[in-house]
Amino acid sequence: MDTQNSDQNPTDAVSGGLLPAETTDSRLLELTAERDQLLADKADLQDRLLRLRAEFDNSRRRADRERSEYLQYAAMDLVREILPVLDDFERALQHETTDQDYAKGVELIYQRLSETLKKMGLEAAETEGRQFDPNLHQAVQRVETEDAADQSILGEFQKGYSFRGKLLRPAMVKVAVKP
Repeated sequence: MDTQNSDQNPTDAVSGGLLPAETTDSRLLELTAERDQLLADKADLQDRLLRLRAEFDNSRRRADRERSEYLQYAAMDLVREILPVLDDFERALQHETTDQDYAKGVELIYQRLSETLKKMGLEAAETEGRQFDPNLHQAVQRVETEDAADQSILGEFQKGYSFRGKLLRPAMVKVAVKP
């Protein structure tokens, strides 16, 4: 076969003969269309991959946030159950006893319990001398008086607490009202 002739006319791989120019052009168009289709498929697959990766990351973050919220609320329920014990310790500390060692032991247990709960996020609500807020306080008694400002808190029957910024238990208070 002539080298010059093979450069000018491509050969058919199957038959070994020469291809007409129309066949070469149509084959070139087919290959170009196939290449374009493969590039479009590749771009589509890359787009789908990026979207799935973003969806997976969002799902993972959402699961982490839900797990954290669940643990926070579980801790909040536990602290809510412990609050009556803390109240009992406060009442025990208010009573006089002849056994000073016993009183000191109760005080130490109370301090350790309250410090542990503070580390977990428990905060006592301040009430004395403040204005009554129905979102934070529960009015148990209303006292008519001229000595205090209207709707000010005169006393506290039971402490209120918040846990990590959320109200856990409202304070039970005595509120001043103008006669």
